[in-house]
Amino acid sequence: MTDGMVWDPLHRELDRWQAAGRVALFWLRDDDAVEPTPALETLMALAGESQVPLTLAVIPGLTGEALAARLAEEAAVAVAVHGWSHTNHAGPQGKKQELGGERPAEAVLGELGEGFRLLQRLHPARFLPVLVPPWNRIDAALIPALPALGFAALSVYGQAKQDGPMPLLNTHVDIIDWHGTRGGRSEAELVAELVAELDDRFAGSDEPIGVLTHHLVHDAAAWDFLSALFATTARHPAVRWSPAAALLKAQAREPVQGTRA
Repeated sequence: MTDGMVWDPLHRELDRWQAAGRVALFWLRDDDAVEPTPALETLMALAGESQVPLTLAVIPGLTGEALAARLAEEAAVAVAVHGWSHTNHAGPQGKKQELGGERPAEAVLGELGEGFRLLQRLHPARFLPVLVPPWNRIDAALIPALPALGFAALSVYGQAKQDGPMPLLNTHVDIIDWHGTRGGRSEAELVAELVAELDDRFAGSDEPIGVLTHHLVHDAAAWDFLSALFATTARHPAVRWSPAAALLKAQAREPVQGTRA
């Protein structure tokens, strides 16, 4: 299958949305930002060229003024709270997590509160009161305490549950092959996932489609996929790449996905 043919299923699905007068909402979340790097520059350049708003999940305990100074120039970049230090506290047999039940809740919530205040101070113009748990995992017992810390929403991975304790702005398509090459996944596989997510939204789901990236581990395959995805979607009238803040505001009012053009 040629490179062009790999993307044909996505073109056909988007054309179906256009014919129905509908617009699919996408958003972009990139995890593990800490400081300015060439990889971060590449990501911001790619997103900027296609006018794709970017949400960076920043690790509070590892970041500082250098990233704040760099992002001050980027109006289309938002900053969310990526745990505290991205430290795994699970046992050797458990799935990696920083925000699990292994430690006292007071200690975990204390770190999250500190991280919230730090990033709010460093990035006042682009701070987003959203918690992105490292490894997309958080002990359910902690979630009811998050609004008191200032968090307005939680962002993990997978389809959002409708009856959760707080608003969710999730991601659904992760471009990294974590269990194999630890680089970019195959284009055909990712295109198939995007088409499946679009089909789900067309059938009635009211959730934006979140694309998840990790700029620090991107290889050529990951960058090539992102470039092709942005080129395909940014020009298509059936796609709207939205800032996370706008999606959260709209979610608070009413469902906005699958909107009419």
